[in-house]
Amino acid sequence: MVRLCRICLRKYGNFVDNIRLYVRAGAGGMGLPRLGGHGGNGGDVWVVATEKMTLKRIKDKYPQKRFVADVGANSSVRSLKGERGKDKEILVPVGVTVTTDDDKIIGDLNAEGDRVMVAKGGHGGCLSSAFLPSKGQSRQIKLDLKLIADMGLVGFPNAGKSSLLTVLSSATPQIANYPFTTLKPQIGTLLYEDHKQISVADLPGLIEGAHLNKGMGHKFLKHVERTKHLLFVVDVCGFQLASQTPFRSAFETVHLLTKELELYKEELVSKPALLVVNKMDLPDAEEKLAELKEQLLNPEDLCSTSLPADMIPKSHMTFTHVVPVSAATGFGVDRLKSLIRESLEDDDTMATEAFRRERLQLLRQRSR
Repeated sequence: MVRLCRICLRKYGNFVDNIRLYVRAGAGGMGLPRLGGHGGNGGDVWVVATEKMTLKRIKDKYPQKRFVADVGANSSVRSLKGERGKDKEILVPVGVTVTTDDDKIIGDLNAEGDRVMVAKGGHGGCLSSAFLPSKGQSRQIKLDLKLIADMGLVGFPNAGKSSLLTVLSSATPQIANYPFTTLKPQIGTLLYEDHKQISVADLPGLIEGAHLNKGMGHKFLKHVERTKHLLFVVDVCGFQLASQTPFRSAFETVHLLTKELELYKEELVSKPALLVVNKMDLPDAEEKLAELKEQLLNPEDLCSTSLPADMIPKSHMTFTHVVPVSAATGFGVDRLKSLIRESLEDDDTMATEAFRRERLQLLRQRSR
């Protein structure tokens, strides 16, 4: 059991999802008083998103974690207007949120080429400044990576998420018959016959108390924020982390997962979700599935009798589908793959229709 706790608390191996950097923009160049020359402005520091970069690569390539832009050129007889200092670009992976040291968001980089200025260059010396330049801005910034995926797999350890991702997609995550196999996020791609692609993230297993940063805590939960839909994965026979921890039925597992999401960020519970009931190849699985479906019809009363009050979520997840599967045998996987696509496309259609209605309403208001 001690070994399991150590595995739970250690980092994601070589995976890095946050880093702190020092950035300094360039100072301006000196003006030339006797000829009224204007010094060049200092270069700015930008953070730029690219699919080809990782935070670990930044950490390894720039161990000092310092990024400094060039200073502006001084005004001279040959060049009264000094050249501007060269900007400094920090290449980061897509999905990074840039914040200040006091956690104020500077910008989100959600697509290739997105960029945000993190330090402004100083002004060159000129008449209004008595030809003296100003310093460039300097600050500490934090880069926090939150994976972007269409679907996020949510489940307690050993629910079979990694095995499910393997049979659904092109991903090859580590799989073993013990909890906490997944120590870092994995993203797989679901491929369809018409070349449609859907990304699915297998995220490190939650434990009870994850919202308090127990286990992998916030390292897991923050990655849920940028997934469009959730895919709850539960063991049809229930779950028990260790001999001294309570056994949780599949029904209880669903609501404990919901509670952890709710306590971390309440709006996560409103995301569209599917419920995958895994390990249908086990004995008595059909009876347990039928019991779970019946329990989900009346969750309020059953939660109050089977879970402590502080573990009952304020609101219950509404699942568009309950899908029985067996990642071990492949049972139900093709149907699940179809339902994942259907769920995402239905959501896209609703979003498009809502946008059109808002646009039409705006045009009508303008025409009055």
